[in-house]
Amino acid sequence: MEESTSKEKSVPVLPWMRSPVDISQFEDCPFDLIPCLDPRLKVALQNLGFSSLLPVQIAVWQETIGPGAFERDLCINSPTGSGKTLAYALPIVQRLSTRAVKCLRALIVLPTRDLAVQVKEVFAAIAPAVGLSVGLAVGQSSVSREISELIKRPRFEAGICYDPEDLMQGFESSVDILVATPGRLMDHITTTKGFTLEHLCYLVVDETDRMLREEYQSWLPTVLEMTHPNSESIMPQVNSFFPSVFGRLKTIRRCGVERGFKGKCYPRLVKMVLSATLTRDPSKLAQLDLHHPLFLTSGESRYQLPEKLESYRVICESKMKPLFLVALLQNLGGEKCIVFTSSVESTHRLCTLLNFFGDLGVKIKEYSGLQRQSVRSKTLKAFREGEIQVLVSSDAMTRGMDVEGVRNVINYDKPPYIKTYIHRAGRTARAGQAGRCFTLLHRDEVQYSC
Repeated sequence: MEESTSKEKSVPVLPWMRSPVDISQFEDCPFDLIPCLDPRLKVALQNLGFSSLLPVQIAVWQETIGPGAFERDLCINSPTGSGKTLAYALPIVQRLSTRAVKCLRALIVLPTRDLAVQVKEVFAAIAPAVGLSVGLAVGQSSVSREISELIKRPRFEAGICYDPEDLMQGFESSVDILVATPGRLMDHITTTKGFTLEHLCYLVVDETDRMLREEYQSWLPTVLEMTHPNSESIMPQVNSFFPSVFGRLKTIRRCGVERGFKGKCYPRLVKMVLSATLTRDPSKLAQLDLHHPLFLTSGESRYQLPEKLESYRVICESKMKPLFLVALLQNLGGEKCIVFTSSVESTHRLCTLLNFFGDLGVKIKEYSGLQRQSVRSKTLKAFREGEIQVLVSSDAMTRGMDVEGVRNVINYDKPPYIKTYIHRAGRTARAGQAGRCFTLLHRDEVQYSC
């Protein structure tokens, strides 16, 4: 498989990437040995079945709650299934646990609805333990319903005339942490009264290499602009509303040389960017305006597969691929499996074909961008609960989706790029578990495969 772009092969490595922190030097650490962990969060994690933190989680904890104390922005390049979501969720919740006033202080932006829902569930499992509220903005529900969950509107008595400024001051945030997709985030920024990022302390960009593509770009400069002090907004209608929304409650950001910030804003907006295939293109990373970034990575190799993943190549003739797939599914004996294709159209055709084989003994469903969100969510839920054993999917599921118990991944169509293979294979062998990845290849594809 080839690299996704020739450009990324030749771009220079940034100086701060030449001396990264090696995550592999850390080991699983029991909760009792983790410094400063809030006892309430410890109980919440134990209720989720955790007894220790994984290496990437320990590495991030050390740079946020430990000696690092969020003094630098973090760039985290770690294999799929290594625990990156909890790695950033836990320190953010810990740091916000002492907040006195509720307002939106942490924003996590992800490329897809399903991934955002998954991340929101992680936050929702630990944040209430310390009195924090988590919101979701993904477009899965109506805008009005989301607004009612994110913004607490003022109540006024009928028949009384109020000053317009009093009307503005009554809006309050109902959440401390927001998980969002770019499109719906922009909807709330531009149209939702009372929605403000002026108090934002933490910004997480998950699946960063995908989030920095052009089709996602409008949200990033807007968010950064709205957290800068005394600047002319790129969205005047937003700034004209926000200054009086929270009345006397202000997050004052100053620019200067205090604490070595050299003209940057303080208190600054802390950023964490993550991916299993984090870009090293300086022009792309520059868009994030990172502050003395620290690069955390697993080993010297740029791309890492899960440690306990077994990879296999299945060589077959093109016209025999469906029969090879059927035989492979039979041999897997009903184990939970994801079959990846090259497109949504191929996903539909292959799923229809497989369901003609009535003696496979497994339930097979498709999962692709052609389906409505409600259908996809229902299918994913059934797959998680074991009602469906085989999911035929386009690359909609390659990014970050965590489904417990997936023992096998099958590449029915060869992944076009090494990044695609990394993300597909990462749906199994997660969190230290074993898993297998099979790739069906024509004979003339073998020389171009991994």
